[in-house]
Amino acid sequence: MAESKTAPTFVLVHGAWADGSSWRKVIEALAARGAKAAAAPLPLTSVSDDIRALDRRLAGIDGPIVLVAHAYAGAVIPGSQNARVKGLVFVAALAPDDGETVGDVFGRGKPHPKAPQLAPDGDGFIWLPDSAFTNAFAQNASPTENALFAAVQRPIHGACLQEKTAKPLWKVVPSWYLLAEQDRMINPETQEFMAQRMKATIRRLDVDHTPIATAPEQVVELLLEAGQSVSV
Repeated sequence: MAESKTAPTFVLVHGAWADGSSWRKVIEALAARGAKAAAAPLPLTSVSDDIRALDRRLAGIDGPIVLVAHAYAGAVIPGSQNARVKGLVFVAALAPDDGETVGDVFGRGKPHPKAPQLAPDGDGFIWLPDSAFTNAFAQNASPTENALFAAVQRPIHGACLQEKTAKPLWKVVPSWYLLAEQDRMINPETQEFMAQRMKATIRRLDVDHTPIATAPEQVVELLLEAGQSVSV
């Protein structure tokens, strides 16, 4: 008789200008498939702070884990120190290499004409103007969804863009990358470069920057593929 495998828990990590609720549709779709999911809240104050917050969340989860990042969180999940992390999934995410910063990779490609102009406030935090959610963050979302994104947005501190990355976990565990071909926040060519560099399994989709809200079923298909691959 074949030994039964233990399916991983998908830990979903939000990016800048979002919180765990940005994963709501993915969480619901995973639950409908019988998969376990949890969201990890980040303070968005520095990459190091965010990695520590992620590892605190992972400490309360049993069994194997697949970390899933949207956008900025791609710089966070490869810094986890938890040995139970068996795979990484990047959803239109930034993935700096050893010694690089988020700013290095974010600024690598030419910005989309509708990408927002970003500048810190007096406390060093960067907010998105409300119009940026409709124009670039999730142009395929409904007006109601984008109004909610704007209302609950969490700013990211400029320090998150400047901290150099340590050796990323994607060098030693398998990774998957959902490349968003309609992305107006992170240049798709930059996504291709990062995904190829990490030797990720790449899924190219005709989606916007936030498919976790606008194409959740396609995100879930990739997650389940990754989860099946790393089940132990």
